Amino acid sequence: MFDRNCLKKMRGIVVPILTPIDEEEKIDEAKLREQVDFVIEGGVLGILAFGSNGEFYMVEEEEMLRALEIMLDQSKGRVPVFMGIGAVNTRIAARIAKAAEKAGAFGISVLQPMFLKPTETELYQHFKEIAQTVPDMPMLLYNNPGRTGYTMSADLVERLAGEIENIVGIKDSSGDMTQTEEFIRRTRKMDFKVFGGKDTLIYGALAHGAAGCVATTANFVPEMVVSIYDHYVSGDAESAREAQYALNPIRLLMDKASFPVATKDFANLAGREVGVPYRPNLPTSGHTLELMKKAMEEAGVI
Repeated sequence: MFDRNCLKKMRGIVVPILTPIDEEEKIDEAKLREQVDFVIEGGVLGILAFGSNGEFYMVEEEEMLRALEIMLDQSKGRVPVFMGIGAVNTRIAARIAKAAEKAGAFGISVLQPMFLKPTETELYQHFKEIAQTVPDMPMLLYNNPGRTGYTMSADLVERLAGEIENIVGIKDSSGDMTQTEEFIRRTRKMDFKVFGGKDTLIYGALAHGAAGCVATTANFVPEMVVSIYDHYVSGDAESAREAQYALNPIRLLMDKASFPVATKDFANLAGREVGVPYRPNLPTSGHTLELMKKAMEEAGVI
């Protein structure tokens, strides 16, 4: 039977950790271990392997699982580690979920299928089958309409939350606070965790009752991002809001670079030396990179 006590660990800032690679586009183990320590020491309360900014769509399944094992070994249980799953095919997604469970991941986060336009019935069956493959693991839904071309409805999320025992949360990257609020409102009487997925809306999501946020900027300014959450839960809403305002200029500049290049650009500006993105993406250069550097300087982080 699924142990709901594990949900106590699902809170705060979770980082969709970036994926350092070498010149042959293989996982750079040493840099990945350094990044795991960096974000944990920066205060994050969870790690998401192979989220959107972890470039899951670029990595072979075997290589993803090798990286997951490295993260689990390096984190040593200090924070929960989730495996991100973005496979379009239900059978493949379920297979990755089972492999993540075998490796020792705390839970999984499953993106709605890209490229397709599934019906609500098809989506329900997709998520249900994956969840039932690993019934003892917590599973987060991952709503990212900007990358998949469609959104999950509040009806679907409410149904999944109410009917599938180990579907216990969602990351909402819609950027639509009404939708995030609806996910919270519709599931507030269940033991279900809603995480914001837009770094500019961490404060707003918390104010509406979110459990935390999955925030890519925690890859390079973790203390700044974590301070929004820490101030808020301590009752200091004004300081939380000011911390959010300090973060926003950095996050907004990420949109000027090609997706998902800016996460590694900013990390490298901060001295992380995490390497380049998978091709065909290239590191940001020129005027945009100068703007990014200026924003980091003005924020006092470089």
